[in-house]
Amino acid sequence: MLSIGVDIGGTKIAAGVVDEGGEIIAATTRSTPATDPELIEAGVADAVAELRAHHDVVGIGVGAAGFVGADRRTVKFAANLAWRQRPLADQLERLADLPVVIENDANAAGWAEYRFGAATEAKHMLLMTVGTGLGGAIVLDGQLIRGGDGFAGEVAHMTAVPDGQWCGCGRKGCLEQYTSGTALVRTAKHRASAGDSLMGPLVQAAGGDREEIDGPLITRLAQEGDPGSRELIAELGSWLGLGVSSISALLDPDMIVVGGGVVAAGDLLLDPARRSYGANLTARAHRSLAPFVAASMGNRAGIVGAADLAR
Repeated sequence: MLSIGVDIGGTKIAAGVVDEGGEIIAATTRSTPATDPELIEAGVADAVAELRAHHDVVGIGVGAAGFVGADRRTVKFAANLAWRQRPLADQLERLADLPVVIENDANAAGWAEYRFGAATEAKHMLLMTVGTGLGGAIVLDGQLIRGGDGFAGEVAHMTAVPDGQWCGCGRKGCLEQYTSGTALVRTAKHRASAGDSLMGPLVQAAGGDREEIDGPLITRLAQEGDPGSRELIAELGSWLGLGVSSISALLDPDMIVVGGGVVAAGDLLLDPARRSYGANLTARAHRSLAPFVAASMGNRAGIVGAADLAR
């Protein structure tokens, strides 16, 4: 039994035909016209039509970067795409003539890791995706947790620092402002502009222009042994571990899966996260520490998870 998974991001629509074992057997992409919902839907429908021409599928799962309602049919709000109370499933069913399920993109990726990836041995999993922003997904007793409005797992907007950095959600001090690629780069540029000598190799590697510093550059220099870049990655990891310890006080996951672009730093990120998690975990002396592992599905996760949830 085959289904189609669609991962809608800020710049690209990626779609694939997925089998019951979580393997993508055919794939295609389209650009994302982020400011026009109807063009996004037309792009998805076109990608689906291409894939259906060669494969018999039973439904479509869509991973959407936004707040997806509990009905799994409506995108209530998206920060980077033009969705406001958008009945996305209805629109796509009309265009594609197949059943459609909508899921938050981090939830879709988390489900893929739970079913086919790094967390197949877990019973209770917490996924943290550390990319440009911060995403999360929660699976407890084999159930993807969505909450009353469908907004569960939005770890990015837990308060980490009362009255801290402004967040794009309109509040201050959200965890995303300290645990994300954006936060990593912001800290590096701030320290460079303040004349921090540890940032010198980063500025040099960026061609002498601190505004050209980005996450992949910091990760590369950290892997090459640059002390300043390693310090930046470790600080981000410490914030990640602190956030996970707070979530664990409530949910008690038995595995932490870390995905997103920043996880390319490997143990340079995960070891500080593990230490911070252990140091801040409630009742540490009387409980086991959940392992922190890197996500294994990569860019396939959103497609595979969305397709499996649809099936």
